[in-house]
Amino acid sequence: MFSISPVQAMNFDGRSIYIKRDDLLHADFSGNKARKFYHFLHHDYSHVTQLVASGSAQANSLYSLSVLAKLQGWKFDYYVSHINTFLLQHPQGNYAAAIQNGANIIDVSHLADAENLQGMHLDDAMQYIVSSHPNYTDKNQLLFIPEGGRCGYAETGITQLATEIIQWAQDRRLNELMVFLPSGTGTTAAYLNKQIIQQLTQLSLTEVFAIEVLTCSTVGGDKYLRQQFSQLVDEIYFPRIINDGHKYHFGKLSQRCFDMWKTVCQSGIEFELLYDPVGFLVLQHYLNSQAVSATNVLYIHQGGALGNKTMLPRYQRKFPHSV
Repeated sequence: MFSISPVQAMNFDGRSIYIKRDDLLHADFSGNKARKFYHFLHHDYSHVTQLVASGSAQANSLYSLSVLAKLQGWKFDYYVSHINTFLLQHPQGNYAAAIQNGANIIDVSHLADAENLQGMHLDDAMQYIVSSHPNYTDKNQLLFIPEGGRCGYAETGITQLATEIIQWAQDRRLNELMVFLPSGTGTTAAYLNKQIIQQLTQLSLTEVFAIEVLTCSTVGGDKYLRQQFSQLVDEIYFPRIINDGHKYHFGKLSQRCFDMWKTVCQSGIEFELLYDPVGFLVLQHYLNSQAVSATNVLYIHQGGALGNKTMLPRYQRKFPHSV
């Protein structure tokens, strides 16, 4: 459905790095969500009539899944733990676009049996909802995708990403390459590292190319990220986790993140405001604190710039003197 994403050089903190422009994969599918949901566009799901998923009301995955459901002709129920009042009154960004695509966005606290879900993590609540909701009795027609696309299906598209990176490194004769991306559930980073290791081994290139995947946590910290990896791949495939000593709370506004976002966007590439600022802050700290001056760095753009339509006004309201 989409072609190979281009790679572009960018000046970052006084050095040149490469950006894998996964934001340009497709007008409706971009970034890690395009990779994770690639599988469902290239396999037969003609038996499915209903898509069910969960996450944030402003998540990139909400929009991408709404496009997927629209293309496939599926009904789409998307569960959230809450929707803030401002977004309800002023629909915009991923939330508004998903509704336009036909998404049915459901606040779990408003369900008739909400008392049964109190205190549950959204993942656990979804298992209960999918197993007990009267609309989901025919499991053969139901496709349930866990939050953030954290499932085995995601490996299909990420396998293609690994192939593209290896081919690009070969074409440029980059014998050493550090691939970096920020992580939410860690799905992309885990499968990418696994696939790069396996493909280099299959091609007998392990002695020629040293390609390492590094990542950082944007949700819950390093321990949480390792727990997520363990649900997806064997430990030998865990990517290396780095940090800058700060704990980041997903979606929480930060002056440091806002400043970094404005800095990297001066390159002429628009980055998104949830994952990319944290990624670049951690990458900056790592490059400045390690002897890696000669290393080629490939940063994977997270896509999802549509979400900036809701995130940027929030930043502008909180930090009006920084605009």
